[in-house]
Amino acid sequence: MPKSLSRAVFTLFIASVLLTGCAKASGGAGDDLAGRKLRITTTVGMITDIVRNVGGERVDVTGLMAPGVDPHLYKPSVGDVFKLDSADVIFYGGLHLEGRMAELFEKMHDAGRRAVAVTDEIDPTLLRKPVEFEGAYDPHVWFDVVLWQYAVKRVSKELIALDPASRDRYERNTADYLGKLEALDASIHSEIASIPAKSRVLITAHDAFGYFGQRYGLEVRGIQGASTASEASANNVRELAQFITDRQIKAIFVESSVPHATIEAVRAAVRSRGWNVVIGGELFADAMGADGTPEGTYIGMVKHNVDTIVSALK
Repeated sequence: MPKSLSRAVFTLFIASVLLTGCAKASGGAGDDLAGRKLRITTTVGMITDIVRNVGGERVDVTGLMAPGVDPHLYKPSVGDVFKLDSADVIFYGGLHLEGRMAELFEKMHDAGRRAVAVTDEIDPTLLRKPVEFEGAYDPHVWFDVVLWQYAVKRVSKELIALDPASRDRYERNTADYLGKLEALDASIHSEIASIPAKSRVLITAHDAFGYFGQRYGLEVRGIQGASTASEASANNVRELAQFITDRQIKAIFVESSVPHATIEAVRAAVRSRGWNVVIGGELFADAMGADGTPEGTYIGMVKHNVDTIVSALK
C-alpha cells in the first residue's frame, strides 16, 4: 500500500478511526492513567512543543508532521491511523491549517473523541482575516507570541481535564512556559526595533508571517497566499519584483517547508530591473527545525527567524 492515502482510502481511514473512537469515547477523564503516561498525538511541531513543555514527564507525545513538512499539503499515511487511534487526546492547529485533515479532526470531535484545535478559544476578533484569504482566518497564529499563549492555555486546560490528578504539575509547567514566552515577546520587539524603519519589510514565499508583522511592526509580503496549495502567478512575481525594486529592499527570504523556486524567480525578476536583492536566509514558517537543534523548539525557531531577519535587513 502506498505511503500516502488516496481519497478512497482516506474515507475508509476516517471511518475506521471514528468507529474505534466511538467505543473509546464512553470512557471518563482519568481512566487507566495512574500507571502510565498520557498518549498524545499532535500535528505540527509547534503544538508538539507546547505539549512537551506543559505535560512534561506525564506525556508521551507523537507528532505526525516531521521537520520541513508543509501542513497545508500533508496527506495522512497508513501509520497515522494507529497514531491517532491510540491517542488519549489529539491536538491540532485548526483554522484549516492542516488542509484535508481538518475534516477528520472535526468528525472525530463530533463523535466524542478528544480532538482539540488549540486555537478554538482565541477571540475571533484577534484573528487576521485578510481579503485574499477569501473569508478564512489566517491559521499562522504562532507568529504572534501573545496569541500563541492562548494555545498553551488551551492545551493545559485539556490535559487537566483528562488527568486532574496531575493538575498542580500542569499548572506549574504552564506558568513557567508562559513566562518564557512573555520574555520572548519582549525580546522580539527590541530586536525588530533595531532595524531602520524604512527597511522593516519582510518578503517570503507564502503569506505566513502576517501575525508576525502585525505584532512586531513589519510590512509583510508573500508571493503565495496563506496556503502553499495556491501557486504564485507570473503577475504576482512581476508585481513583487517591481515593489522590491521601487523600495530598494535589501533581502528576501526562503522558507524551510516551501520550495525555493518562487523566491528565486522573484530575485531574477528584480535583477532584470537593475536592482540586486539577496536571499537573506532561511526562515521556519509552517514547520520547525530538526529535533535536538535549537530550531527544533518553538522558542528556538522564533529566535532563529528574528536573528535571520534582523541580520539581513539591518
